[in-house]
Amino acid sequence: MHYIYGINAVTEALKARGRAFQWVGMAKERRDLRLQRMIEDCRRIGVPVRFLSRMELDRMAGNAAHQGVVAVTSAKQYSNLDDVVGAKRGLLSFIIVLDGVEDPHNLGALLRTADAAGADGVIIPERRAAGVTGTVTKASAGASEHLPIAKVTNIARTVEELKDRNVWTIGLDERGQQIYDALDYNMDCAIVLGAEGKGLHDLVKKKCDFLVSIPMLGKVPSLNVSVAGAIVMYEVVRQRRLKEREHSAELQSAKDHQ
Repeated sequence: MHYIYGINAVTEALKARGRAFQWVGMAKERRDLRLQRMIEDCRRIGVPVRFLSRMELDRMAGNAAHQGVVAVTSAKQYSNLDDVVGAKRGLLSFIIVLDGVEDPHNLGALLRTADAAGADGVIIPERRAAGVTGTVTKASAGASEHLPIAKVTNIARTVEELKDRNVWTIGLDERGQQIYDALDYNMDCAIVLGAEGKGLHDLVKKKCDFLVSIPMLGKVPSLNVSVAGAIVMYEVVRQRRLKEREHSAELQSAKDHQ
């Protein structure tokens, strides 16, 4: 059995319909509007609801951070590389590649930002990295249930495969010679982020088309990977939105002169 917990995580999993639900456990003591809505959602799609003590929910979740909701589900269904590349949400590809992120809270935060920034999907390694657990699902506020997430055996080889598919690969590295906001992201691209403390593996760095860095103006030499990833992801968003506005303005100008 697999458990996911937290109001947002379970709500989004119910919406996404990507898992088979056995049942959802809810705290006997809670009778608020958010849980009532979840009960209605469960009934609408035929998922049984059980009312349990906080102690039982703590045991299922493995902690007390479940907000009174724990669901018993099937495992997360991972995608493959083709699914992620084919899941374009915009005119240009926007893929996130994680080279060994091990902390589940960092993975959850990155998945949440990737979904919010409109990324097509996320690629993670099969080994020596966090997978999508209940902790990750909660940390992502349920974003993990909507994003295609592919598990691959070798990140360096995957970077090569992306390049073969005409996707430019941009590695974030504190020694990168180019500042992250100096690169034009108006191209099919993948942002490659390294592990906590270690950064990108040397072979992955060598495979990337570009290496960019975030300027550090204080005493601390680096940022948490989820924060650094969010900065670069939203630079991609900023540049692409600016390009769209410029294009719309050009079209409007052309219409006005007809």
